[in-house]
Amino acid sequence: MTTALLHTADSLRTRARAGRRAVVMTMGALHDGHASLIRAARRIAGPEGEVVVTVFVNPLQFGAGEDLDRYPRTLDADIKIAEQAGADVVFAPGVDEVYPGGEPQVRVSAGPMGTVLEGATRPGHFDGMLTVVAKLLHLTRPDVALFGQKDAQQLALIRRMTRDLNFDVEIVGVPTVREDDGLALSSRNRYLSPDERRTALCLSRALFAGRDRHAAQEALRARAASAPATLARADALNAIGESRAAADAHAVAQSAAPSTPGGPAAVVAAARQVLDEATCLSPPLELDYVALVDPADFTEVRPGHTGDAVLAVAAKVGSTRLIDNLPLTFGAAV
Repeated sequence: MTTALLHTADSLRTRARAGRRAVVMTMGALHDGHASLIRAARRIAGPEGEVVVTVFVNPLQFGAGEDLDRYPRTLDADIKIAEQAGADVVFAPGVDEVYPGGEPQVRVSAGPMGTVLEGATRPGHFDGMLTVVAKLLHLTRPDVALFGQKDAQQLALIRRMTRDLNFDVEIVGVPTVREDDGLALSSRNRYLSPDERRTALCLSRALFAGRDRHAAQEALRARAASAPATLARADALNAIGESRAAADAHAVAQSAAPSTPGGPAAVVAAARQVLDEATCLSPPLELDYVALVDPADFTEVRPGHTGDAVLAVAAKVGSTRLIDNLPLTFGAAV
């Protein structure tokens, strides 16, 4: 299969179409993470459907002093990766095609969710992102659009926009792809020197530390849930004279008591400890934020939170800013 390269919406609109159209939106510089999105799109579209990969470096989502000019543009290589992953079309419009009248006067506002975490660090970024996603959804007219979970706040905002503004499209999140050492794949990784990369690994290590603390807490919670039965067993063993076994059962029940401190704060503390230590490395890690948030609105979760959460981190290493996150679930059914 040869992947078609198209530059105009008219050429995409007049293309013969059968089955479902699945779209993967990118800014180019494709890597294995993008390839996983394209492969997922291929599975969803099926052999009769169509997979379209957009390549467009959106100027609206770059703030003052950010890396628009040095953002890598590798269209020939992108086409090869897209083709190998199963794309039918690479849609690479120019700026004039996406914004024919210049920068749009009317834009999509990200609202309150667009002002926290990434939005606080990069004012206006999410307005620009949502505006181009809305335009590309109109230009490509997909049945389903796929986005990576690595950009968790972006994914949450796109889901909110399509729901609030009645876009007739299914939004699918695809899990983060990591390199063997744990670093989340990103087009910006290519900017890291070997020493900077070693420091950058602390982002994923911090998340894994938080995940491990969370897993330990959930295991303790599960033990606490079984404590009444364990205490009943201890009483029964006492009744038949098995005092040593009864003492062991009672100890298990006591150690599983739900009064053990922990919760969301302990998860964040475990991650922050790794990040704090990384500020002493050479080169140092410059932490922007680490937070445990509700994926519905990206507000920080409260003590006693149950349900889904996202442990998110952002930091700068050298001149490169990186983000990463892990989904967690608190209070899952025992």
